[in-house]
Amino acid sequence: MKVVAISASPRMDKGVIGMILAPFIEGMREGGASVDVQYTKKLDIKPCQGDFGCQMKTPGKCFQKDDMQMLLPELAAADVWVFATPVYFDGMAAPLKGLWDRMMPLGSPSIELRDGHCRHPIRGGKVGGKIVLVSTCGFWEMDNFDPLLVHMKAICKNLNWEFAGALLRPHGPAFKAMAENGAPVNDILQAAKDAGRQLVSRGSIPPQTLATVGRPLMPLEEFIKRANQRQEHAANN
Repeated sequence: MKVVAISASPRMDKGVIGMILAPFIEGMREGGASVDVQYTKKLDIKPCQGDFGCQMKTPGKCFQKDDMQMLLPELAAADVWVFATPVYFDGMAAPLKGLWDRMMPLGSPSIELRDGHCRHPIRGGKVGGKIVLVSTCGFWEMDNFDPLLVHMKAICKNLNWEFAGALLRPHGPAFKAMAENGAPVNDILQAAKDAGRQLVSRGSIPPQTLATVGRPLMPLEEFIKRANQRQEHAANN
């Protein structure tokens, strides 16, 4: 199994995204997968110009010369795509959205009717891939991920790929602080690793594993109290 993992975290492997993504990748590699990890912060990816030349004039190739020339063949050859992004304002981080827009060369300009809806088939007819989402947010509630999940599932429908699950970590800064202070959160990190192995061995991630990754760390009222105390401390120091 060939996997391409792309993280849009500005902190790369040092933030909350990195804390969940690293054991997930470790689990996939232990399961026998080949995993290539890329960080949007290190990539030179120019905005899509919307001229559709990659569809018509030079099929499968964008006129812009940047790191997408390296990345597109890697994505085209992969069986699984893992996209990791923090949620700042109700969706994926801007660098990841820019990367998705530049993936247009992977699509064919022709239109097919699939499940009663117009779609572009993937160039070359590649089918059967899987997409996994890894995401964190600062707020307590899991429904903060809903807009992002809707977007990712829509992308999967357009590609005719399987949405293979989402490792979602709410109240991420609280999780990071607790982990650094020795709080009992190792079950979350172990679940992320298990999820990687299960994806490779089973082709899917059990709901109970994903639930452990996103389990509540404290009651809502305590979360609000702690968060406000941290903000007050930061403002006064």
